[in-house]
Amino acid sequence: MSTFIERARLRLERAAKQLDWFAPLLGRVTVGVLFISTGWGKVHNLAKVAAFFAELHIPAPAIQATFVSYVELIGGALVLVGLFARWASLPLIGSMAVAILTAKADEVHGLPDLFGLVEWTYLVLFAWIALAGPGRASLDHLVFTRKSASKASVRSATLSAKAV
Repeated sequence: MSTFIERARLRLERAAKQLDWFAPLLGRVTVGVLFISTGWGKVHNLAKVAAFFAELHIPAPAIQATFVSYVELIGGALVLVGLFARWASLPLIGSMAVAILTAKADEVHGLPDLFGLVEWTYLVLFAWIALAGPGRASLDHLVFTRKSASKASVRSATLSAKAV
């Protein structure tokens, strides 16, 4: 019985390893599409966003509204395609932290309240992308893996030539 369970476990691990590109892709597509759409909406309603930021007592609300709108639009697009996704996630993490500290502060009375906020979920997803990277199904992987692989082969060839 234990060998049957062990074989089944190994098969499941192999299958999961072959699909390990899917979870990062799903996370990136989810937050990327969402933030492209919210950024687009904010870019086309800057006065309304600035007024809301003024109500929240955010300094320089017009400047901040413009900044956050384009961070969401451009950052969301970069995260979606997985290009410079780690870097693009950082200002989006900041945006979600500010949203929690300003617009959602009255709703948070403890960790369960914080963890129940959708802004917290987005912050965590962006932190995951920033720390773990965008995954194999991304432009980062496509562009930078090839570059590093070609640099490694050039280095290897150079070292081999010097050894001779």
